[in-house]
Amino acid sequence: MNRAAKPVVLPFLRLRVTVLALLGGVFILTAFTAACIGAVSVPVVSLFDGSLNTQQEAVLFSIRLPRVLLASVVGAALAVSGAALQGLFRNPLADPGLIGIASGAALAVAIMIVWAGPLTGTLGLYGLSVAAFIGGLLACLLIFRLARQMETFSVTYMLLAGIAINALSGAGTGFLTYLSDDTQLRALTFWTMGSLGAALWPTLSVAATLVLPATLLLIRNAQKLNILLLGEDEARYLGINSEHLKRSVTICVALAVGAAVATSGIIGFVGLVVPHMIRLTIGPDHRLLIPASALLGATLLLVADTLARTIVAPAEMPVGILTSLIGGPFFLWLLVKQYAGRFGL
Repeated sequence: MNRAAKPVVLPFLRLRVTVLALLGGVFILTAFTAACIGAVSVPVVSLFDGSLNTQQEAVLFSIRLPRVLLASVVGAALAVSGAALQGLFRNPLADPGLIGIASGAALAVAIMIVWAGPLTGTLGLYGLSVAAFIGGLLACLLIFRLARQMETFSVTYMLLAGIAINALSGAGTGFLTYLSDDTQLRALTFWTMGSLGAALWPTLSVAATLVLPATLLLIRNAQKLNILLLGEDEARYLGINSEHLKRSVTICVALAVGAAVATSGIIGFVGLVVPHMIRLTIGPDHRLLIPASALLGATLLLVADTLARTIVAPAEMPVGILTSLIGGPFFLWLLVKQYAGRFGL
């Protein structure tokens, strides 16, 4: 049996190592580039020979590095969450922003900002993250209830439920914006447009301590997600507790998306675009799809954030606008490809 398994296992292990090493190398190169580009240029050579001046050193270690690392953590969180949701719903259109999880998290953050009063420092960041986690979790559970039809998930109901949750959350956020004062209004604008401009070391520590455990748990459930793709009945016959798996994945996704929304606001379409780019290239195996999505999601958001803070310098464009410009056309293409054949288009 071992001899028969080697031709199957070894090629996959080689593929996994090769793909992750390649994506890891691209990510490291992108991170170095992002750390050096900006209003204050930091030469790459100076990073290694210790010739940074005082201004460059202050910009690099106090501003640039926290932002680069936070963009990496947020991008990985959104991409991994999208990959896990697509496997859980067994549908390629699932995305934390599209089906309302991100907007539910943002509404909870808005409630915290307007009604709970100002919370400063790391305590305030964790408070916003907890609120965003609860909001995202409630939105995800509501989608599960509405998308279930005759013991199976209805894609149509899932999309309609997402549209409804996005609309309700948007209305709630708009109402809170109307009630807010000038300081709260600036904070709410930050959440709704998506930005990494508030990246600091405490912000990064909060995001990392919540996102990394959730990502590791999703990777641990990768094989179970593969089996779930066969259907809930087949997964049950193979010993998978589908209800426990759904709860575990839902909590992990809500935690990761909540931390991302609390630290950077709403950044859309990363969770939709990245898993598809990976899936179209190397296949749907979640054992490779999830970690590869994390690396590519981090790289994509790093590129988007670097463009956001340089193309209109000295001003800064919200990174959520750029990701929507990329993801919107991609989603339309995916939607047409997915359903055009059914309607004879």
